[in-house]
Amino acid sequence: MIAAARRVDPVIRATTKRLRDTYASVLTPAGEKLGKARFLVYGKNAYPDATFTLRLSYGTVQGYPYNGTIAQPFTTFYGLYDRAAGFGNKAPFDLTEKESAGRDKLDLATPLNFVCTGDIIGGNSGSPVVNREGDLVGLVFDGNIESLAGDYVYDAATNRTVAVHTAGMMEALRKLYGANALADELEGK
Repeated sequence: MIAAARRVDPVIRATTKRLRDTYASVLTPAGEKLGKARFLVYGKNAYPDATFTLRLSYGTVQGYPYNGTIAQPFTTFYGLYDRAAGFGNKAPFDLTEKESAGRDKLDLATPLNFVCTGDIIGGNSGSPVVNREGDLVGLVFDGNIESLAGDYVYDAATNRTVAVHTAGMMEALRKLYGANALADELEGK
């Protein structure tokens, strides 16, 4: 790992510098101006991003209009393997050898990801998704492309939080990765 880090470090530093000099140098001052304008309009009623702040959002699992069709609220392992096959198992839809070989071990109907109407923003990744009974049902890892404007305006018709489903995590841990002890610990066994 140390050897790999030494090889990757110069690439990461160069990429970070390019992003900082090219994009952040423009976006940061623009974001500050937008922030000041929002504060003038909304005062203290606007909440900050989720980085190091406690936020609570609520919503329902629900699909949304997408490219002339409807995006499903859930994806399953069926969808994972279909997507990989549909793109010839080429990046960015390629699977690892273990994932490809483990297909027959999995219940492919198990939910893997889902979308919900929760209002998220940068910094929410890793946040728990809890159902009305208080059960952990997922972990936030992204928002759909339509949610990018959610930094400024939330549109319940299209903005979606994307989360990995706990059932998918447990299925993969137990049947794909052989991590039964970890799965047991996570389930409190």
